Amino acid sequence: MRMSAGVEWGLHCCLTLAWLGDAEAVSSAKLAAWFELPPAYLNKQLQALDRAGILTSTPGARGGFRLARPPERITLMDVVAAVDGRDDVFQCTEIRQRGAGEGAPAREFQQPCGIAGAMRRAELAWRRELAAQTVADLMASAPASAAERARRHYERTGR
Repeated sequence: MRMSAGVEWGLHCCLTLAWLGDAEAVSSAKLAAWFELPPAYLNKQLQALDRAGILTSTPGARGGFRLARPPERITLMDVVAAVDGRDDVFQCTEIRQRGAGEGAPAREFQQPCGIAGAMRRAELAWRRELAAQTVADLMASAPASAAERARRHYERTGR
């Protein structure tokens, strides 16, 4: 299972925005500089989070992004779905019915194959685990120095 780099970027930005609170919006350029990421690509990820209701954006010179809801109401699965989409990771194409299986009796294919079932169970477990963890959980498990460093940086450079 592979997630895009945008998921990691989105989660780190959500965590940073949670540490900073919602006093002022933070520009995508400042977030990109903080993590040394390509600004245009990061902005694309932040816009996806905005469309999903995870972030809110404010246009203009003093604009930027804030969390749209409290950190305890943003799950890791919310961010994954916003950035990478909600499609199932495993797509069964029923190859067992092609090639040598093409002439097999139809009754053999009435139930999903064991591979599709196993993959679906694994994906559901993965999704449940991500849905059970929130940005607030990430905040609680991060070193206090990381939150303080983010606050000092944004106070010093402005949002």
